[in-house]
Amino acid sequence: MIPSMDVSSGMDRVLDLLRDPPAEPDASAGYLDLLGPSAKPPPSLAQSAMQSTLLPQIYERVWRPIGFNIAKGWPIGPDTATEHAMARDWLRLTGEPATVLDIACGPGNVTRALAEGVGRDGLVIGLDASQTMLTRAVADTTEHAIRYVRGDAVDLPFTDESFDAVCCFGALYLFDDPWTAVDGMTRVLKSGGRLIILTSRRPTPLPATRIGRALLRRTTGLTVFGDQEITKALTTRGFTSIRQHRYPLMQLVGATRI
Repeated sequence: MIPSMDVSSGMDRVLDLLRDPPAEPDASAGYLDLLGPSAKPPPSLAQSAMQSTLLPQIYERVWRPIGFNIAKGWPIGPDTATEHAMARDWLRLTGEPATVLDIACGPGNVTRALAEGVGRDGLVIGLDASQTMLTRAVADTTEHAIRYVRGDAVDLPFTDESFDAVCCFGALYLFDDPWTAVDGMTRVLKSGGRLIILTSRRPTPLPATRIGRALLRRTTGLTVFGDQEITKALTTRGFTSIRQHRYPLMQLVGATRI
């Protein structure tokens, strides 16, 4: 378990990356809390589930491996371990020190996988809005290179060009405004930095009317992206070296910021 964070245990490295660091940082729960009790309640069914007390307990061992692997077409598609290895490879995390942001980190399963590639002198920050998810993440984390922040994934609290790599796995489709979230990822990524996104995919034969997508969003809080929506969004934001793996119900997209 990560000890309660303070300046002596690496909090200064996190504070140095913030646009507006708090005068009195609250890390009493083992993560830096930038939202406090005034945080807005989750607006959708899906986001409510992410902030529940049950899901963090089953997320890593049941929910994610079963749900995501089916969506990726396992056993043909990659399993969780392969997915994590692909993330490190696409982000070029080869053991050299790097500063990495894991957006909507949940209980920290991907955060810990990314930390395997940054070395002891690197830093991986897992950011999430859910107190229950972060509590679980802190309890399950022993890696020296990891710190957790409770913050807004759409309005990222970090300075421009502060990360060598940014990861967002299994979360973009939950955001109320996914394109503003992508803008934020672009802003905090250094020139030459790498981005990887694992998100939903709408099978090509299925039509997507504006009304149908709006109804899905309203009833579940989920957005299902077409094959070209994410790649086009990254291209228009100046990313290059775009690569994409398409699975039955998910897609993995990586790119490099100019």
